[in-house]
Amino acid sequence: MKKFMNAAETMVAESVEGFVRAHAEFVVFGADQKFVRRRQLVPGKVAIISGGGAGHEPMHIGFVGRGMLDAACVGHIFTSPTPSQIVAAIEEADTGAGCLLVVKNYDGDVMNFEMAAEMAGSHHKIEMVIVSDDIKTERTGSRRGVAGTVVLERLVGAAAEQGMALAELKVLGSNLSTRIRSMGVALTGVTVPHTQRTTFLLGPDEIEMGVGIHGEPGHSREPFSNADAIVRHLGETVLSDIAPATGKALLFVNGLGGTPPAELYLAFNTAHRLMMERGVHIERSLVGTYATSLDMQGISVTLAFLNDEELFLWDSPVATAALRWGC
Repeated sequence: MKKFMNAAETMVAESVEGFVRAHAEFVVFGADQKFVRRRQLVPGKVAIISGGGAGHEPMHIGFVGRGMLDAACVGHIFTSPTPSQIVAAIEEADTGAGCLLVVKNYDGDVMNFEMAAEMAGSHHKIEMVIVSDDIKTERTGSRRGVAGTVVLERLVGAAAEQGMALAELKVLGSNLSTRIRSMGVALTGVTVPHTQRTTFLLGPDEIEMGVGIHGEPGHSREPFSNADAIVRHLGETVLSDIAPATGKALLFVNGLGGTPPAELYLAFNTAHRLMMERGVHIERSLVGTYATSLDMQGISVTLAFLNDEELFLWDSPVATAALRWGC
């Protein structure tokens, strides 16, 4: 296995340290390097805190900054951060208005964030939003939190920046979670540094439909086809799984780590055409590699139905390593 690393055991720590050095205008390490936080915390603003295992970059550390997250905790590859990391982030990022924890719906993440909230709850006001945007199938069980996490973090982060209170942010995030759906597909599995093995193997004429972001297989193995057929299947499935609250939507085509920009834009073109055919008006778009599964060659399609206030929040200034506009 060839990777640009020194040792599997030190890869995450060295990578996060490099990230902090590269983006010092936005972020610093928190206490004992347990988490990454916004360089300039805002007194009296609700702190938005998230995190997860390494291997999903730029999510979550790439979204720490103005208009998104105040802190992000990074675990080992595909492993939740520990409760002690999360507690440390709460204690340092809370400037008096409390904390909203944004948690992807994976067992480890939910368990550790809940434990941290209980540990810190006597000294801090804490609420939690569970992101569960993935398509639900018999094989995957409950809805996982995948690329739609980026959309939710952006919107609650923007609302917090504008002074929204903790209870209102909890309502906003919980409501948004019902109006965001995603589905992914992979052409390859993931090469995990610690095991030096690929998580699943595909034949030259196979694709894995319904993948998550931890290298796990999806809900079905399908014949390889052209991009239009694959992307239209993703888009149709997402549309059939969500009841539009408004005709206005954000369409997000995300790369899972090993997919070049040209293919992402081609996929967006197909997905956009499909949505227009189905009467969904795409008001905003996002295309790029934002929520990854290490080196997986794959894409996901996310559709979020938003009202006018939420579109305004999306457009408001954001200044992070991975998302930046209006500043």
